Amino acid sequence: MDIGRLVRELESRETSRAASDALVAHGPAAVGPVLRELTDESSPVEWSTSAWVLRRMGEVSFDPLVEAMAVATTPEVRRRLGWAFQGYGAALLDRYVAALAHPAAAVREQAAIGVQFCGADGMPAAPALLELLGDPEKDVAGRAMFVLSQLGPALIPALRRIRAEGPGRRRAGALTVLAALGGEAALSERDRAAVERLIRVKLLDDSPQAPETCWLHWMAVPTGDQAGVMAELGLSEPRAVTFALGNDVVDTDGHDGGGFGRVFVTPELNGWTFVVGRWCDPAGAERREEVRGLCAALSKRYGQAQAYYLGEQGDGSGWLVARDGTVVRHWWTAAEDEEDDDAARGVIGAPLPYEVARRAALETEEDPEDVEDAWEWATAEMAPEVAGSEGFNLLAVGPGTPVRGTGVVALTPQGAAEGHPPGAHRI
Repeated sequence: MDIGRLVRELESRETSRAASDALVAHGPAAVGPVLRELTDESSPVEWSTSAWVLRRMGEVSFDPLVEAMAVATTPEVRRRLGWAFQGYGAALLDRYVAALAHPAAAVREQAAIGVQFCGADGMPAAPALLELLGDPEKDVAGRAMFVLSQLGPALIPALRRIRAEGPGRRRAGALTVLAALGGEAALSERDRAAVERLIRVKLLDDSPQAPETCWLHWMAVPTGDQAGVMAELGLSEPRAVTFALGNDVVDTDGHDGGGFGRVFVTPELNGWTFVVGRWCDPAGAERREEVRGLCAALSKRYGQAQAYYLGEQGDGSGWLVARDGTVVRHWWTAAEDEEDDDAARGVIGAPLPYEVARRAALETEEDPEDVEDAWEWATAEMAPEVAGSEGFNLLAVGPGTPVRGTGVVALTPQGAAEGHPPGAHRI
């Protein structure tokens, strides 16, 4: 059967598999026709089918894909070609290494992704990736940094040499990868001092920023006694940070499931100190009972303490208010407990004034049979409003918020036992 007809048969589910096998068997002669289908945005052949055939062809399709990526003119075509190119695996690692030096930035970036998908087998590509730390194209250098950070701590000596000896264009990227691989422990004393100096400089004109993360957990205490709050919570080893750095740590831990080892403790903001991080979670089963006790203890010392959770992806909400040593209200829904409805939802104490008013408004606005559903939807994202009604909402923080002092990232009792986690963060 001729190649053109086989390509047309890729359109149908009934004939696609057999046509794919036949095209792979044709080898180099079929590469061009399949590649044309992949790059034709109007082709009736599903693009992923064409891409998969090219992957299956192996080495004979590698160079044609490189040439196509180098001249691709639309984002969609570049995306399709990249997907096909990334999947050859470690069998063609040497070809990926060669492509890391290609004149076209798009090829260099996709070759780095190809190495990434080789996993631990990609280690022989490390020297070429280290060269890309100084790449003039930001996306290429960024991808090289990410892939190197996945290859493991065996690279730390080489990265330290770059920091010490250069070349200069690669030093910044090397520092980022060192932090990602080993955190503070991977940095030289000179580098640690340089980072601390940079933070001090940035703090000179730092201004309050609300955190932006999909899963936000925080405690709120009406005091400027940052040190006292930390002592009451058993936090240790505080490191001065900008708002950008503190919020980035919180965001990273929230997305990576980074455990309960550290928190961001804000400076005094409009008369309040906030402790932000997964460790402050009043909703999830792992932390809510201890957080309840911690807030009670804080409120005994400062008159009041609160804890909140907001899942921006429909993952629940929660609030906890303690006064004078007693928890007066605790409401939670937590998506991670959804297999156990009794654990996923809970309530302690009488409704707060804001809850009463919001419920009354829904009963006025909604049909009676719809009130319960409307209330469930409302409570799923109510934490910020409750926080605002009970004091000061962390999400309302901005450049105009009165601020006194400096924020810190501190270790929780669990973090003190485990040490500072690795990671590169935005200062």
